[in-house]
Amino acid sequence: MKNYVCDACGWVYDEAAGLPDQGIAPGTKFEDLPESFSCPVCGVDKSMFSEA
Repeated sequence: MKNYVCDACGWVYDEAAGLPDQGIAPGTKFEDLPESFSCPVCGVDKSMFSEA
């Protein structure tokens, strides 16, 4: 499992943890997130994330 960091605000998406409160199960890979996924802190889209 990998982590991806938002280039705009620094929030980290942890694949192992997912985002259960947003319907994203633990273990969900970043590439499997919907294209509509956005940073829950600042709202930027998936293209603004980098592998941590």
